[in-house]
Amino acid sequence: METTQIPHESVFAGTSLRRFAPAAVIAASVAMLAGAFYFQYVMGLAPCPLCIWQRWAYAPPILIGLAGILLPQHARPLVLLAGLAFLAGAGIAGFHTGVELGWWQGLAECSGTTGGATSLEDLRKQLMAAPLVRCDEVPWSFIGISMAGWNMIAQVGFAAACLWAARRMP
Repeated sequence: METTQIPHESVFAGTSLRRFAPAAVIAASVAMLAGAFYFQYVMGLAPCPLCIWQRWAYAPPILIGLAGILLPQHARPLVLLAGLAFLAGAGIAGFHTGVELGWWQGLAECSGTTGGATSLEDLRKQLMAAPLVRCDEVPWSFIGISMAGWNMIAQVGFAAACLWAARRMP
């Protein structure tokens, strides 16, 4: 009995990749945001200002991924653009990691500084309005790497995956 194989297109081949890659960009971004919200609302780890910046860095890849789904003929440049957006997010996460490690100083919003207070009342108001979570403190880590560090690693990986996908698209 002779069997014939039905030709099929691999998910990682040309046109399928045009549909898969933008969806993967969205899925990766949404998964990372879900993880951040899990740590905040389930684990009780409030985000610092730089943590919030890192969350916002996932908005451009989500929008670019949506554009790639709606405009599959432009998926290749859009996936490349998503890769650049992930690299920008990795830069924010890398900056945050450097602040946590004491390599450089964070933003004024991260330290709760009292810059400009001219009276005890001004100082009190600034302290009461200051964020409760400092950017230079590590509330959670795994194998010595903070959440910001893991986010940087993930975003570099996502950027590399976007580059790989874009190179394989026709």
